[in-house]
Amino acid sequence: MMKILLASNSPRRKELLKELGFDFEVVSVDCDELYPDYLEVDQVAAYLSELKSNAFRALNEGELLITADTIVALDEEILGKPKNEVHAKEMLQKLSGKTHQVYTGITLKTLSKTITKTDVAHVEFEAITNDELDFYIHKYRPFDKAGSYGIQEWLGMAKIKHIQGSFYTIMGLPTHLVYAL
Repeated sequence: MMKILLASNSPRRKELLKELGFDFEVVSVDCDELYPDYLEVDQVAAYLSELKSNAFRALNEGELLITADTIVALDEEILGKPKNEVHAKEMLQKLSGKTHQVYTGITLKTLSKTITKTDVAHVEFEAITNDELDFYIHKYRPFDKAGSYGIQEWLGMAKIKHIQGSFYTIMGLPTHLVYAL
């Protein structure tokens, strides 16, 4: 039986993997999440997921490491995690009333094999007022989230008009891919 290691600090990824029915241990990986400029937007999440996987210690026989990374992109521009409230508001103003993409890359690695896949979801926001942005940012503090929002929080519930793709990919773990692999 494989010992599953989840290399993520994300409470959402932990919750989703647990809800899939897997027993796992949470481990940490320390690496700078930097990617080359020449990568296409749809390749960045997979690149960063593999980067994290490769930064982890050598695996032992019978261990399976899972890493993941999520990026939000609007018109081929990657919106990372906000630096502060002003930056979060700027990002969310860009997303207001538009459709953007959320890419989550996952890597599953054993001693003998590495598999990396990316899933994409398209998310359409309704227009978001300044008062709504201020409320969301002050109450939910989305500073650890790509694109400055969590779909499972108030902004996702109140302002997402349409999703094409997996809700869980947007949350940060394409559960259907993890389960299949």
